[in-house]
Amino acid sequence: MNLNQVTVAVTDVARSIRFYQRLGLQLIVEDLPDYARFCCPSGQASFSLSRVAQVPPSQTLIYFECAELDQTVARLQAEGVEFSLLPTDQPWLWREAYLQDPDGNPLCLYYAGENRLNPPWRLKPDV
Repeated sequence: MNLNQVTVAVTDVARSIRFYQRLGLQLIVEDLPDYARFCCPSGQASFSLSRVAQVPPSQTLIYFECAELDQTVARLQAEGVEFSLLPTDQPWLWREAYLQDPDGNPLCLYYAGENRLNPPWRLKPDV
């Protein structure tokens, strides 16, 4: 099994397209005013937007890995994107920065490298 895509609810697909393109996602499907889909610049995952009348507050946090996290955050800040947490080293060995999209969907830009799938405390496979 492999994760194909994540779809988030937004109130204005065109506005959200601009925001997510700023983050670096590549637009591959545009069906305004209701839907858009992106591919991530590396890997095989895709990310979609679906229009709704109102976006309820979300507790789901979406993570996008950035090899050049600090530079990406600095670029986005220079473009006016606000962060609730600037890049910070976490005890779980990831460096993370937090922000929200225009509809308040919580996002994390992070870098984990090898620790993403192989942290020191990873469970050992059954042999």
